[in-house]
Amino acid sequence: QYFTAQKWRMIRLLVQMILPAILVTFVACNAPPVPLDDIVIEKTFTPERCDRMVKSGDFVRYHYIGMFPDGKKFDSSYDRGTTYNVFVGRKQLIAGMDKALVGMCVNERWMIKIPPQLAYGKDGYGDIIPPDSILHFDVLMLDIWNTEDKVQIKTYHKPESCVRTVQVSDYVRYHYNGTLLNGTLFDSSHTRLRTYDTYVGIGWLIAGMDQGLLGMCVGEKRIVTMPPFLGYGENGDGSDIPGQASLVFDVILLDLHNPKDEITVEVQSLPDHCPRKSEVGDFMRYHYNGSLLDGTFFDSSYSRNRTYDTYIGKGYVIAGMDQGLLGVCVGEHRRIVIPPHLAYGEEGTGIPGSAVLVFDVHIIDFHNPSDIVEITSVKPEKCIYNAKRGDFVKYHYNATLMDGTYIGSTQTSGKTYDVVLGAGQVVIGMEQGLIGMCVGEKRRLVIPPHLGYGERGVDGEVPGSAVLVFDVVLVDLEEGLPEGYMFVWNSDVSPNLFSEMDKNKDAQVDITEFSDYILQQVKEGKGRLAPGFDPQRIIQNMYDNQDRNKDGQITEDEFKLKADEAASHDEL
Repeated sequence: QYFTAQKWRMIRLLVQMILPAILVTFVACNAPPVPLDDIVIEKTFTPERCDRMVKSGDFVRYHYIGMFPDGKKFDSSYDRGTTYNVFVGRKQLIAGMDKALVGMCVNERWMIKIPPQLAYGKDGYGDIIPPDSILHFDVLMLDIWNTEDKVQIKTYHKPESCVRTVQVSDYVRYHYNGTLLNGTLFDSSHTRLRTYDTYVGIGWLIAGMDQGLLGMCVGEKRIVTMPPFLGYGENGDGSDIPGQASLVFDVILLDLHNPKDEITVEVQSLPDHCPRKSEVGDFMRYHYNGSLLDGTFFDSSYSRNRTYDTYIGKGYVIAGMDQGLLGVCVGEHRRIVIPPHLAYGEEGTGIPGSAVLVFDVHIIDFHNPSDIVEITSVKPEKCIYNAKRGDFVKYHYNATLMDGTYIGSTQTSGKTYDVVLGAGQVVIGMEQGLIGMCVGEKRRLVIPPHLGYGERGVDGEVPGSAVLVFDVVLVDLEEGLPEGYMFVWNSDVSPNLFSEMDKNKDAQVDITEFSDYILQQVKEGKGRLAPGFDPQRIIQNMYDNQDRNKDGQITEDEFKLKADEAASHDEL
């Protein structure tokens, strides 16, 4: 009632115009696919890197999902749990796929649309693919190789110094990460925290790794890529490596030796003066830093602040060190590289098995148990008297270890060091070194530890088993008494000796009378006490020897009895 006749005519006209368009749209949405003349490729994912593209004749491994244009799936490699492995360009695939895969990169994903004439045509494929079907394949490329391929090596780190490279029959220790060509990790020595240790070039490894390790330096890092026929072949490893898979190993070489190797010695510094070189049977004190061939630290004597002390050439240390320490000078620095068969072998001891060891050694001192005191002398122009046992000597000294480490000196106090030779007041080697010296003479004494402070040394001052070096100047000397004497007469003995001592004439001599008399004789030059000792102690000792009955008094009978003894040891 609201519309006029004219308005109704306009509405009918619009419906007549719009309805055909709606019908066309509906038909188009449900129409069969438009036939394709050629394959159509939609690149759904392209990796940042593409080191290699598929070429005709290559072997490829890929996953796919096969669908009809309406999205209905007719096949999938994922469902079978295995990739599709095939040569490209050898008519092992439908023509459209053979054509479409060329140019793909590993890890690239394409949607490939193939017309029926390049697929299964008018015949279709059994009950799975109807005749004249357009096929869509969602393809992910995982691997590419060719029968002409060889091992590919890419070194991405090389050490500055490379003194040796891997050769056939060498034994190596290395770490690796093993992946498939698409980056899938299948194995790693790092996760096991243990290197892979093996011989190279003699068939202990897959062929590609045997080739890929040759020529490497210790510390070098390289990527080794190999085709499956140089890896695990058609069957893979039965676990993590599929059949026909290319392998990629990221390798760092840590160690390298040959069973025929001997030790190598690199002398890093020598002292200006080397009067003697070490021999078998010597006892040596040395510092060292121990590391593996790749620089990994494992031990140091410096960290313990104590030298390593041992006999050399006698099997007290590993065989390689026994050899490496022969022929060294005190003060020498040398590097000793020891193959494992001359070190800790396959098992290792607190270090990896089959490891090459590197020792940076500093020789502090060495000696031989048969050594005597070594004396170097500068005598004065006049040498009237030579020091002997019993003499009282005064001297200055500077004392060091063989490497120059300071021990002590009289120069700091300005006072001489005073001793009686033969009285055990200094180490044996010093006594031997002082005997025969003249006043004003200078000597350098090199004293082996068995004539010095021995294995224990002096706590906080002299290390155990240390060779000592003394620079000595004899300042003064007082001739001693004959051996065994503490007092001697310079003139004839008085026949009234006892009565002269007995001042109070009580027929006995006490210690005071005895002491006063002896000191008076010394003062008057009639007698001499042994120099270098406390006079009172000497006199007390003399008195005790005369007091036969130990009653604190000497009678004339005791005194005479003593005088009747053998004169060779009669103090009076």
